Amino acid sequence: MRESMEAKRPFRFSTRLHLSELTGLRASNLSQLLDCIRNVPGSSIYYNTHAFLQQYQYLVPEPPHDFAYWVSEVLGEVELGEQLAGIDPLAYSKIHELQEKIAQTIEVYLQDNVFAKLRFARRNEEFNFIKTISFVLPTNFTAYDLREFMEALKKITIDSIYFHIFEARLRLQKPTNDFSIWIEESLGDKQLAERIARLDPYSRTLEDLRGAIIKIIEKRVSQ
Repeated sequence: MRESMEAKRPFRFSTRLHLSELTGLRASNLSQLLDCIRNVPGSSIYYNTHAFLQQYQYLVPEPPHDFAYWVSEVLGEVELGEQLAGIDPLAYSKIHELQEKIAQTIEVYLQDNVFAKLRFARRNEEFNFIKTISFVLPTNFTAYDLREFMEALKKITIDSIYFHIFEARLRLQKPTNDFSIWIEESLGDKQLAERIARLDPYSRTLEDLRGAIIKIIEKRVSQ
């Protein structure tokens, strides 16, 4: 069994609470949706593309994000909805890059489908833009080596996992998730860090993601 090396710096697990707030912006058709997407703050884009991950955390695959759902189910533009749902957030390290990709996808669709802008949502089915305000809080869990890290992963809440996997990368604009950064920089284990980074968090529930990470680390510490 591999001896667990002490990290250069401990990993301190955090969690987050969030408040959702209406921006006051709403859209009734694709043209309005595009205009709002180009002008809302990044926190609104983040909310409307990631809120479903926790709202439907036990469903696999998860429902599409808010933009894709509204375009398909309310406006009936199924083709565009599929295009939006197919945008891979893992391909973007900054929220404004994801924001621009969503906007470009809608813009091109409108150019190719001139009558799409004439489809309006029914009353009370408009798209309301919401933004999120997050509060990062420390937890009681700290890991000084890989085994302690693995044991803490079994106990922390899914809110903590969500923060270190999703918010750390897109909202805080880190190159990858917090776990992989710590494992590579503090433990010097680049191979393990890359294996965790390669996991697609958008195709799993948060509990499945926790299990997958633990399984990878268990295999490493048993070598």
